[in-house]
Amino acid sequence: MAEQATILVVDDTPENIDLMSAILREEYRVKAATRGAKALEIARTDPKPDLILLDIMMPEMDGYEVIEALKVDPNTTHIPVIFVTALSDELDEQTGLNMGAADYIIKPVSPALVRARVSAQLALYDQRRELERIVTERTREIKDSRLEVIKRLGQAAEFKDNETGLHAIRMSLYAKILAEAMIDDEEWIENLFHAAPMHDVGKIGVPDSLLLKREPLSDDEWTTMKKHTLHGARIIGDEGSDLMRMASTIAEHHHERWDGSGYPHGKSGNEIPLAARIVAVADVFDVLTTERPYKEAWKIEDAIMMIEESAGSHFDPEVVKCFTERQADILAVMKDYEETATPYQQSFEARSNPAN
Repeated sequence: MAEQATILVVDDTPENIDLMSAILREEYRVKAATRGAKALEIARTDPKPDLILLDIMMPEMDGYEVIEALKVDPNTTHIPVIFVTALSDELDEQTGLNMGAADYIIKPVSPALVRARVSAQLALYDQRRELERIVTERTREIKDSRLEVIKRLGQAAEFKDNETGLHAIRMSLYAKILAEAMIDDEEWIENLFHAAPMHDVGKIGVPDSLLLKREPLSDDEWTTMKKHTLHGARIIGDEGSDLMRMASTIAEHHHERWDGSGYPHGKSGNEIPLAARIVAVADVFDVLTTERPYKEAWKIEDAIMMIEESAGSHFDPEVVKCFTERQADILAVMKDYEETATPYQQSFEARSNPAN
C-alpha cells in the first residue's frame, strides 16, 4: 500500500483549517499551521510535506512572504504550493502564480475542486521527483563510467611506466591534501583527486626503451620523453566534463616550473594552472621517495628538503608552504600506502607466477 501524502494547511482561521482537514483527511495525512513562521518550521522538518495549501491574508507573515521564504530555501523550494484565498481578482491570482505557486483556489472552496487540484499537483510532484531520481541515477552512472575510464587510462600509464597502482593512489591523495589546504571548493578538489592519476598517461606514446633506461638519456631521447605531456593532453582532449578538462590540463602542464624552466611550454608562475602546480609537488615527492629504474628511493627527510628548497624555482611557493604545513597528513598517506616490494620486484614476481 502506497504511503499517504502529507498536506500542510496554512490558514490563520481555525474554521478554515477544520474544513480543509475534513475535505482531505480520508486520503491524506494533514498537518496545520495558523502562522507563517510555524508553517516554515513544519515545511523544513523531515518528513517534509508533499504539498502546501497556503492562505494569503494572514497576520505577521502573509502568504506571499511565506512562499518567498519557501522558494529561496533549497530544502523547501520544490514543495508545490497552492494558494487558497478569498482574493479573487485576476491580478491577485497572477501575482500568486508568478511567485511560484502551482495553483490558485478561491474561497469559498468546493470540496470536489480541492480534491481534484490537490490530486493533480501531487501527481505532477511525484512525476517530477521520479524524473529527478532518474536523472540523478543516470548522472551517477555517467560519472562512474567516466571515473572508470580515467582509472583505466591511469592504469595503462602505470603498466607502461612499470609502476604500481600505489603511486597513483599516493600522489592523488597528496594532491587532495594540498588542494584542501589552499582552496574551499569541494567539487574542484574532488575533480583534482580523480584527474591526478592521469598526469602521465602520455607515456603510452613513449618507447619502453626510454622509460626503463637506467642510464642518463641523450638530448634526443630527452626531447622524445618530454613529449609525453603533449601526448597526454591529446589522449584526454580538452572537451567534455570539467573533470576531463582538468585531467588534460594536468597532463600537459605538470612538468612546467615556477621559474619558467620547465616543459613543454616554458610557462612560469601563475601562468601554470593551479591543478598542475599542485600535482607537480605531489608527483615529484612520490617519485623521489620510491624506487625507479634510474634511481634508488630517497630518504624522506632528503625529499622534503628538496621540495622546500625548490620553492620559487621548481615549485609554487604557496603549494610548498601547504606541503610543509600538511606534512603529517602526507606522511600518514605514505605509511598507509607503503610499497611492500619495489615495483620491479612485483613485476618480476607477477611474471614468475602467472597463476596469481
